[in-house]
Amino acid sequence: MDINKPSNRDTGSPSMKNIARVTAGTLGLATVGYAAASAVLWARYGHPPAASKNDEDSMLDRFMPTYEIVERHRITIEAPAAITLAAAGEQDLMSNPVIRAIFMMRSLVLGSTRDARPLPQQLLPLVRSIGWRVLAENCGRELVVGAVTQPWEADVTFHGLNPDAFAAFTDPGYVKIAWSLRADPLGPNRSIFRTETRAIATDPNSRAKFRRYWAFASPGIWLIRRASLRPLKLKAEHQADSLEKAERTPRFAERLPEFRR
Repeated sequence: MDINKPSNRDTGSPSMKNIARVTAGTLGLATVGYAAASAVLWARYGHPPAASKNDEDSMLDRFMPTYEIVERHRITIEAPAAITLAAAGEQDLMSNPVIRAIFMMRSLVLGSTRDARPLPQQLLPLVRSIGWRVLAENCGRELVVGAVTQPWEADVTFHGLNPDAFAAFTDPGYVKIAWSLRADPLGPNRSIFRTETRAIATDPNSRAKFRRYWAFASPGIWLIRRASLRPLKLKAEHQADSLEKAERTPRFAERLPEFRR
């Protein structure tokens, strides 16, 4: 045995060292990127980009015509609009490991208390169960959901209001948030799904708190929206394919017009 040859015990495993270096480098880059994104979001707060002609939303405008932040996302789906919208409301966001990790990270950073209540899995029943309220609905095309809240709190509470009360709400200390699920037809078997979130603080103090929170949380919120689009597309297209096959069965055929409106 060559006693002058260093052993793995003395030098460590090269492969483990490489993994450690790559991991540390990746985490470092991610931290720098997150910090840079937060700085940009801080600077842009209060200057939301205008909607394009196709993104204009009169239903959202009814409840929040002016706003301080906005998030817009869209994806084209090979399914009728009614199927797309229904699938959007049935999403199980917490089954997505990326989205689940983001919520866990928020809980760790803010020190949230774990909610032990049994909650629905589907998106719309879930948000309703924690306080959000549907403000308006265009059957098979769009719905708007809203609440007032203090999102910077560790254990955030959502207060749903009736549509007129939400539109008129100005009590200090809160942020008004409204978001939409929308499916626009591009043909009998094709649609574009859009989701938009708007928010506005009700006074300068809550605006300062929300601006800090938004700079911290917005990258994760953006990622949640993006991570949900692909599974929604797959779900809606699978449902459309299943319905198309069922068209050959007489007892299902008479239901098809309601999904093709």
